[in-house]
Amino acid sequence: MVCSRIRTAVSARLDGERLPPGVTAGQLAAHLKGCAACRLWEVRARQLTEYIARLGESDTALGTDAGGRPAQPS
Repeated sequence: MVCSRIRTAVSARLDGERLPPGVTAGQLAAHLKGCAACRLWEVRARQLTEYIARLGESDTALGTDAGGRPAQPS
């Protein structure tokens, strides 16, 4: 399978979305098992996703929006 399709599937999985058509969970796992470049891409994408989530949590705790501006009252 082409790495770009696998990376799209990894991204979808990290975002809680369905895998793209034509990519099964088994195909994804098999490709990641055999492709060091895609495994590294998955690790980096997961780290970025977690970092962004932590930024959002810290903004909420500080009373700011994602751009660092004061949050609007509800």
